[in-house]
Amino acid sequence: MIRAGVLAAIAGALAAGGIVELAAARRPRRRGGRWEPAARVSRALARRAGARRPPAPGGLPARIDAAGVNTGVGEVMLAKLGAAPAAALVALAFVSLAPGRLGIALIAAAPVAGFIVPDLWLRARARARARILEAEQADVLDLLRVALGAGLSGWRALAEVGRRHPGLLAGELGAAARRVRLGVPPEAALARLERRCPGAGMHALTAALRRADRLGASPARALTALAEEARARQARRAAEQAARAAPKIQLVVALLLVPSVLLLIAAALAPALTGASV
Repeated sequence: MIRAGVLAAIAGALAAGGIVELAAARRPRRRGGRWEPAARVSRALARRAGARRPPAPGGLPARIDAAGVNTGVGEVMLAKLGAAPAAALVALAFVSLAPGRLGIALIAAAPVAGFIVPDLWLRARARARARILEAEQADVLDLLRVALGAGLSGWRALAEVGRRHPGLLAGELGAAARRVRLGVPPEAALARLERRCPGAGMHALTAALRRADRLGASPARALTALAEEARARQARRAAEQAARAAPKIQLVVALLLVPSVLLLIAAALAPALTGASV
């Protein structure tokens, strides 16, 4: 009972901290409302917590952009710091089931594991986004080439592709065009586009867009070549996946289909063999 009370107290403290963070992240829709004083207090608490957090790792901003998460480094660091005690709480709940000294090792390793879980999630999300971007690249580049051939300027073509195509890559291109329209320098918008699109071929795409913006020339020929390269990569990836699937199919045939066929043959022959023995 004492242990349950301690766990309940820790869980309540963590829940209170999460509620404060949610209140700090949620902005009020209008000033002067009934939630304005609480919002000011929660923002002040969040600023104080952010001022006391340790410095972020050097590669964390790049991982956040590659994962496509629209949040800052401070919020991710607060999530990492909050995941460490949460993991310790979970380990404390299962420490009695661990044999010997494994429970002590579990309690010691749980905060470290909780601290790196957000990094693992960011990497997994970046890999998933890279696969989606590579799959959409050829079609989006063809659509962009058609828009440029229709006489649209480079950034206007990016905006139209982002508006008309529902994919992830088109959305990132449209977001880059909106940033430029709002006053962001084109070089900064293209640099962020490259960071947020970690797929293969994106560096060449941003380089072509950068040259077109600097020289004023149409990147239609470069986009055609990039689209062909993207389709060639997709074909190679499909061939590699098919080659890796062949041994798995053979294993399934050897372990499941062949024994099932032998059982059917044995079931058909069993009455004849039984009658012959009799």
